[in-house]
Amino acid sequence: MLRSLYISPDKCTGCLQCEMACSYEHEGNFNPAKSRIKVFTFHAEGRFVPYTCTQCDEAWCMSACPTEAITLDAATGAKMVNDGLCVGCKVCTIACPFGTINYNTVTGKVMKCDLCGGDPACAKACPTQAITYIDAESTGYDKMRAWASRTDTQTAAQA
Repeated sequence: MLRSLYISPDKCTGCLQCEMACSYEHEGNFNPAKSRIKVFTFHAEGRFVPYTCTQCDEAWCMSACPTEAITLDAATGAKMVNDGLCVGCKVCTIACPFGTINYNTVTGKVMKCDLCGGDPACAKACPTQAITYIDAESTGYDKMRAWASRTDTQTAAQA
């Protein structure tokens, strides 16, 4: 059974623990700029939205890579970047419609969520369970889309 990250933006407090855990897991230091997950802040609305690679079934990043440096990890379903094959051309960053692949200026390679080998550090670090790791068939994409399309009027009416 494949698992997936499930993000509940309404539970996010903007603490950035997910970014810190991710950067520590992958880089060995606490540097949110090197995190594979980002928390977007919407100050006017008072909302925070964690966002990372959704591990698309039809991954455009993987299809676009000219060196085939992005491959599927069959065990986790993650689309993995092989640093040995990545030439840093950034074609995958252009192909990704969600903007979740980033270029690492230090290594000259791209970086994206790899689900931490099936034990995502971001989900473990999230104190409010805004990020959880669940059965991929239960991610509730429609529920997330409905939340994202809410207006301030709808939010105020629900309060």
